[in-house]
Amino acid sequence: MKVLIISDIHANFPALEAVLAQAQGYDSVWCLGDLVGYGPYPNECIERVRQLPELLCLIGNHDAAVLGLIETSAFNPEARFVVNWTRQVLTPENRDYLIKQTARVVAENITLAHASPRYPIWEYLLDTQTAEANFQFFETQICLVGHTHVPVIYHRSNGTDGTQAYIPEPNTQLILPRRVIANPGSVGQPRDRDPRAAYAILDTETYQWDYFRVAYDIEAVQAQMEKLELPERHIRRLTGGW
Repeated sequence: MKVLIISDIHANFPALEAVLAQAQGYDSVWCLGDLVGYGPYPNECIERVRQLPELLCLIGNHDAAVLGLIETSAFNPEARFVVNWTRQVLTPENRDYLIKQTARVVAENITLAHASPRYPIWEYLLDTQTAEANFQFFETQICLVGHTHVPVIYHRSNGTDGTQAYIPEPNTQLILPRRVIANPGSVGQPRDRDPRAAYAILDTETYQWDYFRVAYDIEAVQAQMEKLELPERHIRRLTGGW
């Protein structure tokens, strides 16, 4: 089975639509969480994701914060502002959908977690040391995560080299090695200095990982954010992918 892997849409509807327009040949969709937060289109993104075929969707930390399931004290002021704004505009139907999702699940013998297998809601896997500590918290060959907005593959070697990190180039096809934590990057707010939306397609039988980027109308999203008076920092960072 081929699965479209998306994560961290963050209420960026044009980015989501660009991904769905480009992605080809998948049978089902796994969304690793954070449908909302930062962006101006929370309802549109949730409703579009809900329409996707054979969908499995996780809850992320921004989703959980909007629902009041976690405190926002660890969020920066701009992120807290958008959490509160999203609470005001989110429809009851979309709120009910988010609250039914989980932060970690196993599907097709693959572990899925929004942030990490150790702390599914909130832990940043940004270095090999943190990734190394997380391998003991899942038993499957592959674990898929989001949350950092950075596409990366952490591979645990059987030798003495420990955990290694590999950052793939766009439009890369590879076979995932044994014992790996893979992140497809962010659809709606990339943070690897590439502003294009990121996603991957995984073959659950061969473990082939196809990683892609796609451009979208960033200026249109920024204009909508300005109209809604969302934080300037969130508007500017879309252009640079930081």
